[in-house]
Amino acid sequence: MTKICHLTTVHPRYDVRIFIKECKSLAKRYDDVNLIVADGKGNENIDGINIFDVGKPNGRLQRILKFPRKAYKKAIAIDADIYHFHDSELLSTGVKLAKKGKTVIYDSHEDLPRQILTKSWIPKFLRKTVSRMSERMENRKVRRLSAVVTATPHIEERFKKVTNAPVKNINNYPDLDDITFNPSWENKENAVCYVGGLFYTRGIHEMVAAIGATSSKLFLAGKFSPESLIDEMKNKKGWENVDFLGYLDRKNINEVLQKSIAGLIILHPMPSYLDSLPVKMFEYMAAGIPVICSDFAFWKEIVEKNECGVCVNPFDTDAIAKEISRLCNDKDTAKRMGENGRKAVEEKYNWSTQENELYALYSKLSNK
Repeated sequence: MTKICHLTTVHPRYDVRIFIKECKSLAKRYDDVNLIVADGKGNENIDGINIFDVGKPNGRLQRILKFPRKAYKKAIAIDADIYHFHDSELLSTGVKLAKKGKTVIYDSHEDLPRQILTKSWIPKFLRKTVSRMSERMENRKVRRLSAVVTATPHIEERFKKVTNAPVKNINNYPDLDDITFNPSWENKENAVCYVGGLFYTRGIHEMVAAIGATSSKLFLAGKFSPESLIDEMKNKKGWENVDFLGYLDRKNINEVLQKSIAGLIILHPMPSYLDSLPVKMFEYMAAGIPVICSDFAFWKEIVEKNECGVCVNPFDTDAIAKEISRLCNDKDTAKRMGENGRKAVEEKYNWSTQENELYALYSKLSNK
């Protein structure tokens, strides 16, 4: 019997990629699936997965310095056959497990070196140096592991250049069972939506300014970072057209998607965003509503090829407002785009296709 253990000291225990998708998929095939987390909420067994809590760190520094050791100690106690970790902070932990003769997978959710270039907590003058150092470190350590899983084709290509181990791209496509699709548009409001983190670089200023230039409403769901950003936005022209909903669970997200005519993804052209595959894009498509997104080349290839939305300059609030108004005033076009997006998700951009890739990798590694 193959015993599996996933590890994270950064992500929440019910993280969509780690728990909802990967661990729950593996629990369909394997009898002993474990997950190590660090949130202070205690141990539990849920959906056939054993969750082990190593405590909650008191801030980022303590997490980085002390919790990889805690996770390693628990991992050794579990004595799994395959270890699958999800944080760059655990790269040294993964190498230590590999030295013990264990099969170890690194799951790279984001392009770490490019992501560091946008980290506000790292002084700006140090970011390029830290980015280069992190890339060298990451490349060196993954060579000692059994496999790498990536969340985008871009990250996959990067790691294929530095390791001879298997590198498998597993995209964060939605599970169709999680997204409500209703082909009827009778309950649609004169509104668009955004669901996700509310940051400067994710276009919160541009979304509010654009919605203020229309007669439509913006359903805004998520958490502001920093928290003070909400007070700044409330004083901006356009906020009067915003219905701020805060953080929502899946049921309430589905209700918002069903009331909306389109979904927004107005991210800035940051290095870590240009080649990303935001799950919210595919959730909008799965819900049957068109996407209004930044005109990144990678995104345009998906949206324009499938005729499921429009791509705009993320800094051009007039263009964003124009497309919001056009789709809200032309529901036939919006509905057609939404139907195209739903079809594309059903055929390609869904978790079942990625689940099979995950199974294939685990079968290959467990047969060694």
